[in-house]
Amino acid sequence: MIQITAHMRILLAVDPVDFRKGIDGLVAVCRQKLAVDPFSGALFIFTNKSRQALRILVYDGQGFWLCHKRLSRGRFLWNFGPGAIRDLAAAQLQQLLWNADPFKKIPEDFRRIEKNR
Repeated sequence: MIQITAHMRILLAVDPVDFRKGIDGLVAVCRQKLAVDPFSGALFIFTNKSRQALRILVYDGQGFWLCHKRLSRGRFLWNFGPGAIRDLAAAQLQQLLWNADPFKKIPEDFRRIEKNR
């Protein structure tokens, strides 16, 4: 089980990734393109070129978790901005998973959830 807390480091890879890559391929992306240790316990979020799906990679101390979410309609819509990687807060990850733009103002409902953790 992956537990996401307010203190967890959450990193969004800005550039799309080929989703034919599995865990080992995404670990290589973390090391080579993002220059971040994939064994650090940080949660890494990747998207494909069409932005219809997300993959989340995290190391829990024993092994890697790889989660995949594909939208049945539409695309994940957000502005990437410059840089290879962006830090997200737990509430922003929640917005992203519900297909809201994580870089817009966080609604009150999400902030309330974040304070209670």
